[in-house]
Amino acid sequence: MKSHIIAAFCLLAAVAGVASAQQPAPAAPPAPLAWHVIRAASAVKVDGVLDEPAWAQATRIPVDNEWFPGDNVPAPVKTDAFITYDDRNLYIAFHAYDPNPSQIRAHLMDRDQTDTLVQDDHVVVLIDSFDDERRAVEFRVNPLGVQADGIFSEVDGIEDFSWDAIWASAGRITADGYIVEMAIPLNQIRFPSSTTPMTWGFEFDRSYPRAVRYRFSSNRRDRNRACVLCQVGKVTGFSGLKSGLNLEADPTVTAHRTDTRPDFPSGPIGRDSQKADVGASIRWGVTPNVTVNATANPDFSQVEADVAQLAINERFALFYPEKRPFFLEGIDVFSTPIQAVFTRTVVNPSWGAKATAKSGRNLAGVFVTRDTVNSLILPSNQSSSAASLDDNVTGSVLRYRRDVGRGSTLGLLYAGRESGDYHSRVGGADGFFRLSETDSVKFQYLRSDTRYPDAIVQEYDQRAGAFPGNALTAEYDHIARSWYWIGQYADYDAGFRADSGFVPRVDVRTVTGQGGYQFWGGKDDWYTTADIGGAFVRSYDHEGRLTDERIAAYGSVSWARQSSLTATYRRSQVYFGDRRYRGLDTIDASFQQQPSGLLKFDVSVRAGDSVDYANGRPATVFQLAPSVELKPGRHLNAQINYTVRVLDASGQRVFRADLAQLRLVHQFSVRSFVRAILQYQAITNNVAAYVEPVEPRTRTLFSQFLYSYKLNPQTVLFLGYSDNRLGQQGIALTQTDRTFFLKIGYAWLM
Repeated sequence: MKSHIIAAFCLLAAVAGVASAQQPAPAAPPAPLAWHVIRAASAVKVDGVLDEPAWAQATRIPVDNEWFPGDNVPAPVKTDAFITYDDRNLYIAFHAYDPNPSQIRAHLMDRDQTDTLVQDDHVVVLIDSFDDERRAVEFRVNPLGVQADGIFSEVDGIEDFSWDAIWASAGRITADGYIVEMAIPLNQIRFPSSTTPMTWGFEFDRSYPRAVRYRFSSNRRDRNRACVLCQVGKVTGFSGLKSGLNLEADPTVTAHRTDTRPDFPSGPIGRDSQKADVGASIRWGVTPNVTVNATANPDFSQVEADVAQLAINERFALFYPEKRPFFLEGIDVFSTPIQAVFTRTVVNPSWGAKATAKSGRNLAGVFVTRDTVNSLILPSNQSSSAASLDDNVTGSVLRYRRDVGRGSTLGLLYAGRESGDYHSRVGGADGFFRLSETDSVKFQYLRSDTRYPDAIVQEYDQRAGAFPGNALTAEYDHIARSWYWIGQYADYDAGFRADSGFVPRVDVRTVTGQGGYQFWGGKDDWYTTADIGGAFVRSYDHEGRLTDERIAAYGSVSWARQSSLTATYRRSQVYFGDRRYRGLDTIDASFQQQPSGLLKFDVSVRAGDSVDYANGRPATVFQLAPSVELKPGRHLNAQINYTVRVLDASGQRVFRADLAQLRLVHQFSVRSFVRAILQYQAITNNVAAYVEPVEPRTRTLFSQFLYSYKLNPQTVLFLGYSDNRLGQQGIALTQTDRTFFLKIGYAWLM
């Protein structure tokens, strides 16, 4: 193992040396723009009308730089941003001028529906309140006042819209464009405690989707600088800021009833007893930069169905993102290169507590939960299995990170789970180093200590007693205007486990490389961007056996009507079940287009060689996945997704899998909607092509109907119904269960 680690770091150092030798010393970056903010001259009513004296005297910031598709050229339309503040709120407004207001794209939708929001006209503000150029909070609003908020982390390379704040916004389309107004409470933003005036980093953006999606900013964006927050402007003059008591209590009442059919398919559905739960969560901003969260008997029910995914002929566990508010608070604090923290492993907690703090160059976080279910992913080199035990388990995560130099960090992590004769303990260090404006290195080393209960040891053939494990990842990135390349080495030995995280494969050493060249279209070119490149992956187990190899070449191009086309050719080999499959050729292609604000569609296709993992033989696969999003008017949104996958082997069909999803939403206002989701899956197996017995035909239908009224992310009313239906060979689709659901939540702010 040590030789592989040394080799990986030598490779990274050599690449860094070549890159620095071939490039001249970069010119000093320009100083960021700076503005001075003053206190509001009057009260502000958030109504999309900028008629108060506070706005007449607010600091005006022009959003006049087009950074995409143009390269820092004057924006074709005018946008003004305004900023002021008082003892309670930060106020931001935009006047987005438009010579053709009828072409403004604006639709009603639920907050944080970013996949749809980004198709609309909208404005954005990034706020780096610690001015450390590492992390910022982000607020987006469309012309009708629809909100989205999130965390932008420069160090982790993520833009996470799962974070929620309670703030006010309003939008109004006018005769010369549209106006957006925001009031962001200071107790929703972390900032340093200071007795002297503070400087915060700000970027004000506008998205202007027409034939292409134009992006404007208040500052220049140099394509030869891989960082965003290092280029934002500075707003000085914030003084006397206090977050007040900053206490938020969120009591919830949840009632539900699930009826099941124990004797499928002929027996009746039994009426189960109703159940009602009362819970509460508390969020306390102890200081402007220290936050504590606690929850008792929490309601962690999901009201959004998971994205439908085909799980047939897959070797490893599928990933589903977290959606529960308690875990989403400060989730970026616990993000590291190896996903050692994945909160969906906490299934049904009875209580939880969390604290996060930022002071100077130091960032720390801790959370503890008590769960009634022990959910496990049991990884190996060849596949992963899922297991769960009805057993109380206590989970804890501790995180510390320190800012080093300009844009770099060093961190420590511990993630543990304990229950009787079971434990999972993971600890280690990580770092992110910005070597230049275009080059960075990140790494993480973790060591685990695991002991499984006897039931898991026996049923899943796991190691008995406590056993150790190690994991290492190191990555070098070069991201410039035209050329980019990435090199990564990862090593997970057979004993490594991260039961608090998501690591579905171990006993593997992987070397990855990718590089390419990006073309930027000019004003008179038919395309906006184009990209060509190649990549390779080589994986070995710890006995030195080559288990996976992929070599790929790819290209992409984007042009008018927000159109894009991507194609990838791969040649690979796979070792599985004591057999090596060589010369596997596949082609992936995708096309998408948004010709207007009414319609967006895309289609992807995969064709070529594969492996029939269930029967251990070469195969061919064909997969087609079209999707359409329709927005007829401001209130209605319909999304239709369909996937068909066909696997053939030895001259015969093995299976055909069809998966369809319909998501239909009628939005009454920015606060209220009714939604229907239908997910249908049909799998047809050729039983003669299987070694082990399988069902000839299986069909499932999931349906969910929801009414939602949401005053803010925590003050909500949900009323819903869902059911599942199952059909098999000779059995029509038959209802197996049904659930009725009611939730009332209230955010009490002090």
